[in-house]
Amino acid sequence: MYNGIGLTTPRGSGTNGYVMRNLSALRVHETAADRAAAWDVAPPKHREPDEAILEHERKRKVEVKCLELQLQLEDDGLDEATIETRVDELRTTLNKDLASLVPSAKKLKPSDTHGIAAAKKAELDKMARALGTKSNYTEGDAFDREKQEENKMRRMVEREERERKREEDKTKWLEQKQKWEADKRERDRLRRREEDRIRR
Repeated sequence: MYNGIGLTTPRGSGTNGYVMRNLSALRVHETAADRAAAWDVAPPKHREPDEAILEHERKRKVEVKCLELQLQLEDDGLDEATIETRVDELRTTLNKDLASLVPSAKKLKPSDTHGIAAAKKAELDKMARALGTKSNYTEGDAFDREKQEENKMRRMVEREERERKREEDKTKWLEQKQKWEADKRERDRLRRREEDRIRR
């Protein structure tokens, strides 16, 4: 065996154990156009976890805990009715909050692909929130000049709309303030007139 390739021993193989390159296999060479086109391919999508499978796993863990309790109570020598009621109580309490049975990402087995996908999705969401990434963000938009120009125009329209609304709110507030002041002046005038009338 050389470099992990070939037979461990040539004994009994009918060969001398010499490793040769397969000259009949043609190597595929990428052209420059293929290498350039590789950048146009969309980035890999993360596999979405299947909620039904995750729900099934959580329910399975509930049943395992119930079975462990049942075996423990049977070993203690309790009667069937008591065992059944206690197991049912445990099952209802565990089923009330199944979300607490979600294992951490470190405890997942490599074969639990949906659990790993759910943990990865949660991690990516947490990272996106930390970096302030928008939910509608797509990779490569920063280099698309047309898209950037379109976003710039949209932001300008939104800013103008906000400023117009702010001006309208300010005008309404000023009108309301003038009305309040006029009402206050009127109340003060009536109060003074009433006070003058009482003094006389």
